[in-house]
Amino acid sequence: MKLKYLSILSGAVLLSVTSCKKELVDINVSPNGSQTAQPDYLLTAATKATADTYWGVANNLDASLLFVQYWAKIQYTDPDRYIYTNSAFQELWTVGYSKSIINLNEVIKIADAQSNTNYKGVALVLRAWTFSLLTDAFGNIPYTQAANIKQYVTPAYDSQKDVYFALLDDLKAAQTALNPSGKAIAGDIVYGNNIASWKKFANSLRLRIALRIADREPAKAKQVIADIQAEGGSFISSNNETAQFTYIDSPNQNPVSNLFDTRDDYRISKTIVDKLFTLNDPRLAVYAAKTQDATPQTYVGIPNGLLVGDASNLGFTKTSKPGTYFRAPHAPAVILSYAESLFDRAEAAARGFTTEDAGSLYEQAVTAALTQYSIGTADIAAYLAQPAVKYDASNYKKSIGEQKWIALFGQGLEGWTEWRRLDYPVLQPAVAGTLGGKIPVRFIYPGTEQSLNKTNYSAAVAAQGADVLTTKLWFDVN
Repeated sequence: MKLKYLSILSGAVLLSVTSCKKELVDINVSPNGSQTAQPDYLLTAATKATADTYWGVANNLDASLLFVQYWAKIQYTDPDRYIYTNSAFQELWTVGYSKSIINLNEVIKIADAQSNTNYKGVALVLRAWTFSLLTDAFGNIPYTQAANIKQYVTPAYDSQKDVYFALLDDLKAAQTALNPSGKAIAGDIVYGNNIASWKKFANSLRLRIALRIADREPAKAKQVIADIQAEGGSFISSNNETAQFTYIDSPNQNPVSNLFDTRDDYRISKTIVDKLFTLNDPRLAVYAAKTQDATPQTYVGIPNGLLVGDASNLGFTKTSKPGTYFRAPHAPAVILSYAESLFDRAEAAARGFTTEDAGSLYEQAVTAALTQYSIGTADIAAYLAQPAVKYDASNYKKSIGEQKWIALFGQGLEGWTEWRRLDYPVLQPAVAGTLGGKIPVRFIYPGTEQSLNKTNYSAAVAAQGADVLTTKLWFDVN
């Protein structure tokens, strides 16, 4: 009898829960809100979210800018000494998947439903860029099952090789989808809805990723570049076509500007200041600010990875902050510049992937990098005439690597990746670094992956190597 009543009660509770669930679904529908996502809003949101984390504190200022010795820390120096927790790099992962990729996947879905191939093409390019940031930093990452939480709550990781190959396929598909004569789009805050510019960006990103795999898969890299040529495609061809996110006034100001409004713990690295001095590089006055107090050199960088006391003893007013250009509210977050596109073309030629003139493209790249900061033609000519700047065909990685490193100043993630790939410039580890004389060559996975996706996380570590800062990634050969 008790069992009978218990069964009736359980059934009543189940019906009640089901009923409540149905009622809650109805109650939580806003009568004033659209039930259909709008692709332009999703596109804007995904672009800004990615740019903010790409140019922001966790992945740029407190990590990659320090690793590649563009910036250094004058207080709170733990990051400059490579001391991190397993939550330090979570922002790139969380934003990349939950705000960027998931929104861009939705844009692609809507684009297919509306037969608007231009929305799809733009979303594929931005998604490829986001995935490339993730794999460049972490190595093996979820790709195939990514951002489909309804089907894959705990997504499996793909190998870095497979991710790069898939991104090249995605970008080829994007190139086909993008049609300047096709349907219009809105919400594009990179190129103002100019599809012709997106086609050039797509090809330039294909070239960048082709070179990522060039040391491992030269035949594939060469084929990608041949495909671009066969398609009659072109690359970013002027500084006006640089892919970048331009910020506006607070609260939508550049993340670097936002940080310097309340903090003063970053300085320019001595490594790059010394290099710019050696080359009489006119960008020194752009990259670095004058010291507040008069000093013999006017621009003073600090060594990376000092102990807190040693760093602060150098003096806040006697050391240089990064230049005002980079601390301005409207400073752009550069994604892929004209100069980088030329450097990449120069390298492709030097590797024998094309028949272009590597030396000429290299000089054009250096010129574009200087012109980007309004350096005059006479100063550019004098700079290029220096023996230390002239292109060395016998060691193209050194010539391109060193000048590309200078040109990518501010783009911490990209500068760090290119340093790992080309092995130039030669950098010395942090003074009081904690990695036994090594510089970080990857981010460690977020701690949440260990707790929430343990099986797939463990498989990725087993395949790739220990989840530490010194484990080299697949693309990083030497």
